[in-house]
Amino acid sequence: MIKQESELTPREIVAELDRYIVGQNRAKRSVAIALRNRWRRRHLKGPLKEEVYPKNILMIGPTGVGKTEIARRLARLAKAPFIKVEATKFTEVGYVGRDVESMIRDLTYVAVQMVKEEEEKKVLARARELAEERLVEYLLPQTSPKVSYDSQTKEKLLRMLKDGALNEREVEIDIELREKQPSIEILAASGLEEVEMQLREMLSTFMPLRSKKRRVKVKEALEILTKDEASKLIDMDKVIKEAIERTETSGIIFIDEIDKVASRGEGAGPDVSREGVQRDLLPIVEGTTVNTRYGMVRTDYILFIASGAFHIAKPSDLIPELQGRFPIRVELDPLTKEDFIRILTIPENAILKQYQALLATEGVELEFSQEAIEEMAGIAFEINQKMENIGARRLYTVIEKVLEDISFEAPDIAPAKIVITPEFVREKLGEIMEKEELMKFVL
Repeated sequence: MIKQESELTPREIVAELDRYIVGQNRAKRSVAIALRNRWRRRHLKGPLKEEVYPKNILMIGPTGVGKTEIARRLARLAKAPFIKVEATKFTEVGYVGRDVESMIRDLTYVAVQMVKEEEEKKVLARARELAEERLVEYLLPQTSPKVSYDSQTKEKLLRMLKDGALNEREVEIDIELREKQPSIEILAASGLEEVEMQLREMLSTFMPLRSKKRRVKVKEALEILTKDEASKLIDMDKVIKEAIERTETSGIIFIDEIDKVASRGEGAGPDVSREGVQRDLLPIVEGTTVNTRYGMVRTDYILFIASGAFHIAKPSDLIPELQGRFPIRVELDPLTKEDFIRILTIPENAILKQYQALLATEGVELEFSQEAIEEMAGIAFEINQKMENIGARRLYTVIEKVLEDISFEAPDIAPAKIVITPEFVREKLGEIMEKEELMKFVL
């Protein structure tokens, strides 16, 4: 059984990450320490607690080596709000594009949904009872003038409902909906994102609630009404308060491709815009207060993990102030053929296990010989050396090509057992590997 985030030691965090990610021990150690430091900070007393800020991390390494996956798995372990953003999607204030503050608004929204789902689970049993009572009323014959049915009739219907005897019957239910908001698009500077958000919120308050009738099967109706009743039982003010606190103290933002906004020394043209994005990022990472639809959110204790390949630009090309806000630098290792073999077999979500499970649904048992696994790993590694190195993502392309015919024919040949051998792999890929121009397009 996995411990709660507050109980996990750095060694245990690394062990959990090892279940899904091959290699990259230095990066795993760094994020494990960062996560554990949050637990340590929560146990500090007095004013010193407010002075301890997260140590943001800069991951340096080529694409497909596990940077994003490490950050995503870390957030799941921590049960923390998490978003991934592309640095290239943002523009300097004053230009058309996304405002950097929108990442905090997105993170807060994720936190609200996370807390809301947790609260819904707590009230699910009660919501189910209320939904069943409502559904019984819908199932009773409607007459005019309205007839009052006795408790025995209702109890009988309720028992049938609980037993699933009515699942396939159709029923017409009322669902409360807000009137559709008019579409508002403000094509202006990125700083006006907040204005657009406020206008949407303001207009939504004027839209009255209305009921919409839907005719669905009883089983689906029960799910709809349960969700509706659960939302009524939840205290949204409490949810929002908890979500904001979780965003501020546990939120994780992964900023990918930060090297693409690094200045390269020309000092004009695109470089000016890149530096502008960095300067806009700076107060967010340093600590500021952002206005969101749920209230004001402080960014002081949000953990930022930035990453980039840094093939052309270098970390030193970032503005000095931003460099200083990412004190932990981790260089991720390029993946070897041996890493590819382990990626194909060891993780709990290994790609070969996924394909075996998918084809098993068709009645096709797929088995990979060790030699075939080594052959596919070797081909993927070789292509990465000859062309652009996209890391483990190359494995997906190679395996998809190897299994293409089996995936297509699976419903027609089932039940069957198919063993993938190195000869089978070479048969599927041999011709492509011999023609470099073809390899560029197919693999």
